[in-house]
Order: sequence, then structure tokens, then C-alpha cells
Amino acid sequence: MIMLEEPFVSETLIEWLEDSGHPVLDNRMARSIAADHDIALCPEDEAIRRIEGGERLYTSSENALAWISEHAENEAVVHPIEVFKDKALMRRVLAPLDPDFFFMTCTADELRSLDFASLKTPFVLKPSVGFCSVGVYPIADENDWDAALDDIDRNAATWHDMYPESVIGASSFVLEGYIEGTEYAIDAFFDAEGEAHVLDVLRHDFASPADTSDRLYCTSARIVSEMAPEFTAWLDRVNGYVGAKNFPVHVEVRVQDGVIRPIEFNPLRFAGLGGTDISWYAYGFRTYEYYLEDRAPDWDALAEGKAGKLYVMSMLNGCPSDLTGDETFDYDAFCAKFSHVLALRKMDYRATASFGFLFFETDEDDPSERAFLVNTDFKEFLTA
Repeated sequence: MIMLEEPFVSETLIEWLEDSGHPVLDNRMARSIAADHDIALCPEDEAIRRIEGGERLYTSSENALAWISEHAENEAVVHPIEVFKDKALMRRVLAPLDPDFFFMTCTADELRSLDFASLKTPFVLKPSVGFCSVGVYPIADENDWDAALDDIDRNAATWHDMYPESVIGASSFVLEGYIEGTEYAIDAFFDAEGEAHVLDVLRHDFASPADTSDRLYCTSARIVSEMAPEFTAWLDRVNGYVGAKNFPVHVEVRVQDGVIRPIEFNPLRFAGLGGTDISWYAYGFRTYEYYLEDRAPDWDALAEGKAGKLYVMSMLNGCPSDLTGDETFDYDAFCAKFSHVLALRKMDYRATASFGFLFFETDEDDPSERAFLVNTDFKEFLTA
């Protein structure tokens, strides 16, 4: 079963729901889509029976987690959500995999009373429950610390307006050691026996060490073939402590010298705001379809004809801080910066803090388009 929720559902997912007839929870978001599309709405009482009966569940957005917490009692669903979504709990449960890793928790009110001199830098400060890098601050010195606390004071109320507490929990924070290495995002699921299956691997590149944006995720046949076996084995070890079954997850990790350290786990979904559709544009399969139908990608076949190509997923966030809300974004001029746009999804930045999602193909040995993407402030494309 699938749950659709705000703030966004991709056309790629909607088209598949029309073609497949896969059941969709009958809620306000699904009904708004059903007004124009032939999707199979599932009444709430039937949806609860399906979940309690162990049917595989996928959500388009973590906004759905609030409904699940209110209606689901199936421990196979509830327990992995609790572990994966709460960053502090996740660190405690997975501590045996990395016993020397530093982390601590505190409330938002306690942040100002912490003695910065007693904290071990560098570290990262972030909400214990979070989404799309909202409220994530790399801290190298006391100036970074003071700036982060000031930003939290200014923006915490806005985060609550944009996302429910189950998605962004700005009332408690985690301080954890800064994780070095190359960052990756993984779309994967645990099957009926709890074994891990990786559906896509994206390398998360940044403009600088201080960059925390979601501007540049790259996948390719080479990246997947190199990293998927290693991540599959690691996820199997993770699940030895969690016990998830028939469960999808989007995981962000960093890898250095063969050591994998998790940044966060996002339960019951893959790359957010439709970002997981990069598998469709790059390789021709839908991750959620493969998960729901218990299928695995044939990477040898999918790699044919794609040597030397990178497929990029970009959330166009990092909007200028001085926006008034009346600006217009010139999407045509923006897309003209790229040689092979696969898809562009426009979004209302006032609702999502993003101008949209861009998917494009580029040459692996030509970094110019990627460099532009991570460094633009978008101002050249904005008109009042």
C-alpha cells in the first residue's frame, strides 16, 4: 500500500499508480490527486487492516508518519520508524557498530546553557528529528556555534509552520561528531527475512566543507557497482540491531577508509520530494515499484550504453535569505545552463524552501555543470 502526503507527489509516481492500480490510502492528498487521475483509493479501515496484516507500505513523504503513529500497532512497522527517525535513538541502538563515536542530546532550551569549551569540535548540531538538511549546522569553532544558535532562534517557528513535529522536531537537538569522508545516499529495503537490497546509490557532492545543501546527488552504473555490495553488507549488520522486515529506507552515510558511518535514516520512503525518481530517468525503473513487488535491479543490463555518464538529482534549495515571496523564477534560463535536462519539477519555494527538482545527464569527466549548480545563489534567475 502507498500513502501520499504533502508537500509533493511526483507525476512519475502518479502515472505508475494509474497503470498499476496499487492501493493508495484515501486521505486528503490522495483525493486531490484522484480528482484528475484514476488511482485506487483505499478506505482508512481497510488500510489499517492491510498494515496490521503485514502488507508492504511505502510513503511519498514523511508527513505520513503522523498518521501511521496514530493508527498502526504493527511492531514491524512502528519499531523501525521509531529507531530510524529519532537520530538520538538511532545512535544508541547502533552504538555497538561504532562504540567510539561521540554524540549527545539536549533540548532547544538547553542549547544556550551548554559550555562550548567542553564540547569536542568539530561536530554537527541538528534536530533529533529532521528532513532535507533543515537546521543542520557544522560547528568548527565558537563563532559557528553562536551563529547556529542565532539561526535556530530566528527560524525554528518557520520550520514548525512548514513541517509537522513528526518530520522536523526542533524542540530537541543532537550534537554528534563530524563525520568525515565521501557522502552517499542509499535507497534500499529490507525483505521479508530482514535482508537488505540496495535499489540505488547516489554520491552527495558539496561546494565546500561548510555546504549542507541537497544540490548535487550523482548516480552512475560505476558508482552503484562499486558501492552497492559494500552498503548491502553494512545494512545487513545495521538490521541485526533493528529487525526491520518488508521496510523501505533512505539512508545517508559517509565513507572513509572503508568505514561506513550513518548520518541519518529516513523510514518508509526513498529519496524525498520525488527525488528517488532519478532511477527512472537514469536507468528506467522505479524504486518504489521494485520494493513493492520484491524485485531487484539487473545492474549489468541497466549499465549498457551509460559508460562515462553521470545522472544528477538536485533539490534547488538554498534560496536567498532576502526573498519577499513575490519573486518569479526563470526556469527556462536556469535549464539553459545544462546540456541534457531530463526533467524539471517546479515547486513553490514558500511551501518547500526549494525552487524545484532538477534531473539531468552530464559527462563524468566534465565538472562544469555540477560546479555551476552547487555555487549558484539563483539570484540571476529571480525577478520581482
